[in-house]
Amino acid sequence: MTFNLDDANVGGQLKVGAGIAPACGESLLKTNGSAMIEGPVVLGQPTHFPFAFAGTNIGPLTNSDALPAFCPGALPLGLSNPYSAMVSPNLGVMGNLDVNFRIQCGGIIAGLSVFDFRGNVLAAKKDFDIPHPTKDDWRLRHVAPEAPTADVYVRGRVTNKKEIQLPDYWKGLVDWTTITVNLTPVGSHQDVIVKRFDDEKVYLQSNGGLPIDCFYHVYAERQDCERNIAEYEGTSPEDYPGDNTQYLQSGKV
Repeated sequence: MTFNLDDANVGGQLKVGAGIAPACGESLLKTNGSAMIEGPVVLGQPTHFPFAFAGTNIGPLTNSDALPAFCPGALPLGLSNPYSAMVSPNLGVMGNLDVNFRIQCGGIIAGLSVFDFRGNVLAAKKDFDIPHPTKDDWRLRHVAPEAPTADVYVRGRVTNKKEIQLPDYWKGLVDWTTITVNLTPVGSHQDVIVKRFDDEKVYLQSNGGLPIDCFYHVYAERQDCERNIAEYEGTSPEDYPGDNTQYLQSGKV
């Protein structure tokens, strides 16, 4: 049975479908003005979702009787106005939040990025922040280094050997021709040099054949992805001339 109504005011409780909703209250304990809809629910353009993507499916506002959707204030400069959904003041997510494209933020996201509403990066640093390991009621924050290339590195100490063994997986991970090596002799001036290197080892040589004892850092650029183009002409990340799908950007730069 179907009822067609121009207007309906529900002063008590609205229920669509079957089931008990503890959050809305039941019977004598019901909350007036509450509603339970079993779902799926479609809000906005009726045909925007070809099938139920979720319990609540919110599409763009296309009702010709309504004024065009528009969020006043700073958010229109966030480039995504008009919005299909707006929450004020706060939104809580009790689980994972999956985002298909971009998070544009006017504040802080997990301490990673701060943007103004024009999309300018005020701070975009990759960091960790933990309780201080030796001082009570202090914290320790370190920030990751950044470079124009997608580098990986290994470090360690070589003692009484003339070779640095590289990880086996580097053969498929890095372009071995980009390898660079930093050496720090321990205990004495050994005049250690890199004699040669390949995709498996770095071969060392010391002055007069002295025993080698040194720390090392070996860097190389990844080959399993395209090389980064550090500088390019444009006004947004969308102007990047390479493959943007290979990058996880923390915000509109």
